[in-house]
Amino acid sequence: MKKRKMFFRMITASLMRRRSRMIVALLSIAIGATILSGLVSIYYDVPKQLGAEFRNYGANVILTATDGSFARADMQKARTAVEEDDLVGITPFRYENVRIKGLPIVAVGTDPESAKKTSPYWSVDGEWFSSSEEVMVGANVAEKFKMQVGDMIEIDYSPEEKTDSAPESGVINEDFMYATVTGILDTGGSEENYVYMNLPDLANLCESDEKIDIAELSISATSDELKSYVDKINSTVPAVHASIVKRVTASETTVLTKLQALVLLVTIVVLALTMICVATTMTAVVAERRKEIGLRKAIGASDKSIIQEFMGESMLLGFFGGLLGSILGFVFAQQVSVNVFSSSISFRPLLVPITVIVSIAVTGVSSLVPIRSATDVDPALVLKGE
Repeated sequence: MKKRKMFFRMITASLMRRRSRMIVALLSIAIGATILSGLVSIYYDVPKQLGAEFRNYGANVILTATDGSFARADMQKARTAVEEDDLVGITPFRYENVRIKGLPIVAVGTDPESAKKTSPYWSVDGEWFSSSEEVMVGANVAEKFKMQVGDMIEIDYSPEEKTDSAPESGVINEDFMYATVTGILDTGGSEENYVYMNLPDLANLCESDEKIDIAELSISATSDELKSYVDKINSTVPAVHASIVKRVTASETTVLTKLQALVLLVTIVVLALTMICVATTMTAVVAERRKEIGLRKAIGASDKSIIQEFMGESMLLGFFGGLLGSILGFVFAQQVSVNVFSSSISFRPLLVPITVIVSIAVTGVSSLVPIRSATDVDPALVLKGE
């Protein structure tokens, strides 16, 4: 016990005598540990953050009917196959041919609250529809019929049988309805060619059940997890067929792979630079202490004891540098996540000992060559001043 205490006192005293050089080494280790800890945190949290960003570009899973159409109950079964924490939203869609002013238009029945979750990129001039008195029209439809927000329109399901009577606003009467345009949808895609209303309203207009043609799922998951969910839905819900939207998932996978490769490359480069800095500092320390080493060897100190002392100094630096870097790394990762993805990351306690161990290992490896040169000191030459 006394030997260990004496050994620790020797190491700390040696470090304190060379504070300027050791502070440089400590800072270099801390910076390397900060980058390591921060990038590892980002490496594990970025897939979820980036996945959430990609969900803003639309759903990544489509449900279609295996035979014609499917019911809302089948959609709910598919929903239960996905973990609640991973499910962003699920939206039903039904398409029917209707007429406005005698011209054919496709009406889409859906759930507006669900559509806001699965299609957050939809830009609406005005408000989303909510009640049976309201519809939302695509920009192309609005331009074609010169519609504006607040206009009253008549939607016919069977215009050839339509009567000339005009019911009150919002009243659905067999095959036609009157409703108010609450918003104009602008997406830059085919969605601008449709008229949107509540799914029950379209079912009443068509005098049929609330069947669903397709449903969109937005799931926050990796590519492999997404495939697992799709397989689970296809095996447990025979009425629907789930398929991945490849243009979305492929882009997400590509970006994630490149980003993680970049993080790994930067980490390797930073660790290499840290090793070079520590090796340079330790080389200078060994050169400064040549006379001390020569004197110790002259009075009988073994190479092993000298190596142990220098290695103890470097590993102590690695410990404190890794401890400091793990704390600063979390702050660094938090700032990156907040500024880039506008969300915070979770603290990983396991990352602290990992960062400390890696820092000690990197410091120890980078000190091997300088410490080895310390054992090559010839006491006779050093004491003679050569």
